[in-house]
Amino acid sequence: MMKFGSKNSTNTPIKCTIRLLDDSQLLDSEFQINEKGSSLISRICEQLDLIEKDYFGLRYVDSKRQRHWLEPSKSIFKQIRDMEADNILFSFRVKFYPPNPFRLKEDITRYQIYLQLKRDLLHGRLYCNTSEAALLGAYILQAELGDYNPEEHIDNYVNELKILLKQTLQLEEKIMDIHKNELKGKTAAEMETIFLKKACVLDTYGVDPHAVKDQRGNQLYLGINHTGILTFQGSKKMNHFSWSQVQKINFEGKMFIIHIILNEDQRIKKKQTIGFKCPRGSSCRHVWKCAVEQMLFFTFPSSSDVPNVVSGGGFFSWGTKFKYSGRVEREILEDVTITRESPTVTRVGSLRRKSSSEPPTPSNLVINQVAGFNSLPRSLTNTSEEYNASIDSSNQIDNSSVLETLLEDQEIMTSKNFTTVTDSSPLIQSISNQMSGQKHLETTAIRNSGSSLSFLRQTLLPVIFALFMIVLIVIIVLESDFDIIATIRKAPEIAAFKKNYYEPSKDFLLRRFIRSKIF
Repeated sequence: MMKFGSKNSTNTPIKCTIRLLDDSQLLDSEFQINEKGSSLISRICEQLDLIEKDYFGLRYVDSKRQRHWLEPSKSIFKQIRDMEADNILFSFRVKFYPPNPFRLKEDITRYQIYLQLKRDLLHGRLYCNTSEAALLGAYILQAELGDYNPEEHIDNYVNELKILLKQTLQLEEKIMDIHKNELKGKTAAEMETIFLKKACVLDTYGVDPHAVKDQRGNQLYLGINHTGILTFQGSKKMNHFSWSQVQKINFEGKMFIIHIILNEDQRIKKKQTIGFKCPRGSSCRHVWKCAVEQMLFFTFPSSSDVPNVVSGGGFFSWGTKFKYSGRVEREILEDVTITRESPTVTRVGSLRRKSSSEPPTPSNLVINQVAGFNSLPRSLTNTSEEYNASIDSSNQIDNSSVLETLLEDQEIMTSKNFTTVTDSSPLIQSISNQMSGQKHLETTAIRNSGSSLSFLRQTLLPVIFALFMIVLIVIIVLESDFDIIATIRKAPEIAAFKKNYYEPSKDFLLRRFIRSKIF
């Protein structure tokens, strides 16, 4: 298997697969090692006939199960270099949810927003109460199944379909009642319009929840969209910090920090700093990048006005620099160059039955355990302390599994897990168990080596750098001729240090390394 960085991979195009929003379609593509992310994103949008491409992005999961957006201005190779070259999967997703989908210029763009929101509803990210969920579910039924037909739609026909994260019998009956009695004659395009009007005013519209904890250790979910930064505890929205209130966003280690200004009075402005603890430093960096991008995209008048942003640095660590790439929303809305006739929207019915599995990913895309991907079910890879929140299920949809952190790589593993289960031969199972054990050992060795490199990078190198700086400062103080430093050098403590420690060490080094070479 070819690895990134090998001699054979220098000039060879790297093949990748793009999973689209309805999950039933896969696009095969390729890129060069030196190619930037923007080129691949543009190519995918071109294949989908999308001109308003700035709202979309490609997302991937790294070997440590951390999600990332493919950055347009950076080399693709530098962003995914720890992944196997034969197993590259990107997911085409809406990155910036437009505040008003009806200000978009083309129906084909709105259709992609509809597919994303339908997906958000299914996975619990588009959170809503029971009545709203019933309406949205009925809109989807009408758009994809058409008018109610008593000969085709028998008994509880909704029960077999995947529409909502948790479909109770009561909720399914309500969906069927609305579909049967209130939506007759509505076309797919009309239902998508009604669906978008309803979805875009919900609090969780455009929110991709991130698991965090507040200063008291309470489990929260942090959401970021065009309105600002929101926090949820279970099903309840706790805070909403609008972008006009946010003065600065940064992070330190696992702490995501928001600096806000509260207008308590017309004359009095109160500054406040609020911190949230993320599960890992990498997830905190991801939250920070998402927040910065959303803020810049929706608040700046022009991309030329967007500054470079740095955060996360300290005395013993380098900061993370983020450079925004692409247009901002105002530039997109004011663009008058789109003059083509709006292309025809090809609608694909993507409602899946509960008994059906995810669409199989090609066999060459099955992620090897050695690459660091985990094939365990999501419920076993995420601890309840970090990712589960209690939901009041009496009048709300159960939204306890709102995170999609591992969804992309879990979908890849579906075909692999199915094959393992169906191979009932004892010999095949024996060989499979041996291979699994070998892969587990290899994975453990790779993770241990990664931990060693992480220790060197995070601990040893900063210590060496600090010692070097201390030695440099000592030399400057004791050897320079500046008047200010000369005054400091006359202090009794400095003079004693120079006589007892610095001069003997200096003479030893001169004799050992300089004079020995001369003679």
